Amino acid sequence: MRNSRLLSVESWKRWLWSFVRIVLIVGLSFLILYPILQKISTAIKDKEDLYSPIVVWVPIHFTWDNFKQAITIMDYWDTLVNTFALSASTTILTAATCALAGYGFARLKFKGSNLLFAGVILTILVPPSTILIPLYLNLKDFTLMGLIPLLTGKSANLLNTYWPFILTALTANSLKAGLYIFIFRQFFRGIPKEVEEAAYIDGAGVGKTFSRIMLPNAIPAIITVLLFSFVWQWNDSFFTTTYLASGKVMSVQLAALPYNLNSLVSGGSTQSDPFYLSMVQDTGILLAILPLIIIYFFVQRYFVEGIERTGIVG
Repeated sequence: MRNSRLLSVESWKRWLWSFVRIVLIVGLSFLILYPILQKISTAIKDKEDLYSPIVVWVPIHFTWDNFKQAITIMDYWDTLVNTFALSASTTILTAATCALAGYGFARLKFKGSNLLFAGVILTILVPPSTILIPLYLNLKDFTLMGLIPLLTGKSANLLNTYWPFILTALTANSLKAGLYIFIFRQFFRGIPKEVEEAAYIDGAGVGKTFSRIMLPNAIPAIITVLLFSFVWQWNDSFFTTTYLASGKVMSVQLAALPYNLNSLVSGGSTQSDPFYLSMVQDTGILLAILPLIIIYFFVQRYFVEGIERTGIVG
């Protein structure tokens, strides 16, 4: 009798825990999917459906005009290629430099290394807006420690080019670079030191050990950093709109989409329908995140494995 009661209590606990998990999963899924579903519903609506009291999700007048408008105004295909090139190049450079920095902090102990790593952690905590003005001025009058004016007679203006992103990626100072260095450091610290010691005994130096031994074992961390870096660079609107004010990349085109649409529809008049402008902008946002959704479908398994093995959760 007692055993049966214990089994009943255990079964009730399992059922309750399953119910709680289902509620949490459904709730989180709703929070994630609701904005996307709402934008899909808005993107396929005709302008007449905006003012129909009976239209909530499913439109009465189905149309692709919003997509055509957004693609034309954003110059979508050229913008897509430019954004992919920028995100891919900065992602590869960031992963390479942050892997080197993470390995140095994990294995190469030197005087002041802990202080430097504290600075890395500080870059994660401090908002990027605090250093925006000095960064902007340095890039506007870039001198490379006085070498450029010495050779050319004047400083270089790197704004409205890809150079700010390339230079920050090459120096492990790009968007969220502190987090990537932390991920690599944690992963390399988890690799047994005996693996490196065996390589040193065989005559391998630090560089060869890093490239031949450590990097092949760091594939999960590399995949995690590549995905994080690519998505954050793709979605970035803070630095991108600052450095590329007139560039054809997604964040810049999305920021200018309402103004460009207003100019196209009403010749710059302020009497344009704000609901229609919002509808086309939602369509542009949907087009901007669509490549990321497609990429995630192909790499989600590697992303989850990478997160688990880098130890940044749990």
